[in-house]
Amino acid sequence: MNVVLNSVLIALISLFIISRLLPVKGVKNISGKELKDELKKKNKQLIDVRTPGEFRGNHIQGFRNMPLNELVQKATSLDKNKEVIVICQSGMRSKQAAKILKKMGFKQIINVSGGMNAWS
Repeated sequence: MNVVLNSVLIALISLFIISRLLPVKGVKNISGKELKDELKKKNKQLIDVRTPGEFRGNHIQGFRNMPLNELVQKATSLDKNKEVIVICQSGMRSKQAAKILKKMGFKQIINVSGGMNAWS
C-alpha cells in the first residue's frame, strides 16, 4: 500500500513539474532579440508582471507594470482582441501571466522567454 501511495505521489509531483516547464498552448514565445523586432510594431499592449520594485529598478520603455498577483484585476483595462506581450525577470512569471490571460479570453499573447535576463 505504501509503495502505491509513494508511486502516485511521485507521478503527481512529476506531472506538476513538467506542466510548469511546457509552453502554454496558444501562446507565442519569443527571445529578447525577437522582442526588439516586436517593439517596432505598433498597436501592442506591453505588460511587465514583475514587482513594482523590480520594475522601478529597470524596465523597458513602453511596458506597463501589472504585478502577477494583481494581473486578474488590472487586466480588465486591456483589450482582449489586441496583442499582449508579457515579460518578467526570467520568463517564469510571464508564462504564468500568459496562462491567466489565456483563461481570461485574450486571443493573442506573446511571452518573452528568458524575460529581462534575455533583454540586452
